Amino acid sequence: MTTARRRGRVLATIAGIGLLTTGCAVGTGGSADDADATYDADASLEGELSVMGFSGVDEVATSRMDLAEQELGDGVDLNLIEGELDLQQFLSTVATGDPPDLIYANRDQIGSLAARDAILPLQRCIDGEGIDTSAFVESALAQVTLDGEVYGIPEFNVVQLTMANGDLLADAGLSIDDVNGSDWDAMSAANEALVKRGSTGLEVIGIDSKLPEFFPLWAKAAGVDLISEDGREANLDDPEAVRAREWAVSIYDAQGGFADVKAFRDSADFFGEGNQFATGVLGAMPMEQWYINVLNDVSPDAPLVFDTVRDLQGEPIAYASGSAWAVPAGADNPEAACRWARAMTSVDAWEAAAQARLELREEEGKPFTGILTGSAEADELVRGMVTSGGEPWDAGVEAMYEANEHTFTLPANPADAEFEQAMQDAVNAVLTGEAEPADALAEAQQVAQEALDEAWARVEGEG
Repeated sequence: MTTARRRGRVLATIAGIGLLTTGCAVGTGGSADDADATYDADASLEGELSVMGFSGVDEVATSRMDLAEQELGDGVDLNLIEGELDLQQFLSTVATGDPPDLIYANRDQIGSLAARDAILPLQRCIDGEGIDTSAFVESALAQVTLDGEVYGIPEFNVVQLTMANGDLLADAGLSIDDVNGSDWDAMSAANEALVKRGSTGLEVIGIDSKLPEFFPLWAKAAGVDLISEDGREANLDDPEAVRAREWAVSIYDAQGGFADVKAFRDSADFFGEGNQFATGVLGAMPMEQWYINVLNDVSPDAPLVFDTVRDLQGEPIAYASGSAWAVPAGADNPEAACRWARAMTSVDAWEAAAQARLELREEEGKPFTGILTGSAEADELVRGMVTSGGEPWDAGVEAMYEANEHTFTLPANPADAEFEQAMQDAVNAVLTGEAEPADALAEAQQVAQEALDEAWARVEGEG
């Protein structure tokens, strides 16, 4: 894809969203402050609570749902709209004045939804329900806070760990310290020592740097914030960001290129007993913490080694993501929505969820490896309920909780989708050989900054 086409793709996305923005502004019938005033903390709970984007499919969800429904009382009928949140569908419901009462969204969607007046600021909800926002993981709360206003109640936290095949490391004379990100030269050397190619192509992936999705992780490891703390200034072309991109891509180049690595990676039985660690076809990679539980389920005897991902100073680091509850503008039942959001993320709810998961794991004869909730208070309680699975699983759980204490996110901003698209297009252009890292990031910087400037101007009534 050429530079011009990449820019056109992002600007087309902006234009399409802009059309929906106009409709949403009409649908809200006023400012964010006016919308917030529709919430009445003293209102009795009755009627229907319609929820979009959430379905209770496991014991962690259903145990909390049972508690939340008790909190709502008999006067409220719960209506779960099946499936993940369809952003365009949701924006259309707001534009036409018929939104659900509550949505379950990715945290990185909250900034742009707030900027379009598609969701309500939640201070009155927080005060009325007595939600202690200081109990949330700081980075999770920051990701749902736009221009000083909280627009979402965080739920769950996702972090990365370094996961490696201990046998492959040992055979190459390496340790987990060589592949955890603390020394990029050492990691490049480890990659070359671990990779194996045969007559038909790759036989063992040395290291997977997990581009494009983990580029912010490597940039932060080099000390770079890709966007300013206030969400206004892009920093995609910082020289250290360029260096991070060059290094992360070089990991693939040393193995024959990204296309070869991706094709071989995609052929693995990722969620089954034939996964890449169990079959010895991957040396190491950063991966989300939930994969510990998958691996323990399907390949408990795999020779795993775990650590946090580490920055270039050797400190733990994790690029956090997760979900959040948000109340749409024009919701018919914001009071019930706020009660549900508070109940689903309460310490009591997480304790019930952890107990349900613990009991199920005990029935299966497997360890309970914990849950990262988005609430620091709940995380501490749940951590005390974790059961030992022996090594290496106990080390993995320890690394998970350590990573959760060293998280960062991309700050909430009114152009989050456009910023993400510009960044992803730049990464992909380098991976496919269409552009050099410096050129791709310079182009992404221009596109992303234009999107941020235009979006903030709309928020502030200047555009």
